[in-house]
Amino acid sequence: MAEPIRVEVAYVEPGRQFLQSVSLADGATVADALAASDLRQRFPALDLEQGRFGIFSRPATPATRLQDGDRVEVYRPLIANPKEVRRQRALRNAAPKA
Repeated sequence: MAEPIRVEVAYVEPGRQFLQSVSLADGATVADALAASDLRQRFPALDLEQGRFGIFSRPATPATRLQDGDRVEVYRPLIANPKEVRRQRALRNAAPKA
């Protein structure tokens, strides 16, 4: 029988952070880790079905298999498109100074 693996589930929003260690069966997935954590209870408005995930900042899907020691990261949706924000900043900085 395989030893269980330990992974962390992490989520951050302004003013609040969540980090929980969970024990899972070998071969568990990101979806299994999310289900084993109490993330849904702590953040009921968080839509995990439409969410984006990563393992140590590398993109992952709910079906991604986990290894012992992994950290599953749940990402919030972007408020603004970073490319558009940079473009707007460049336009402001390029404006002639009076």
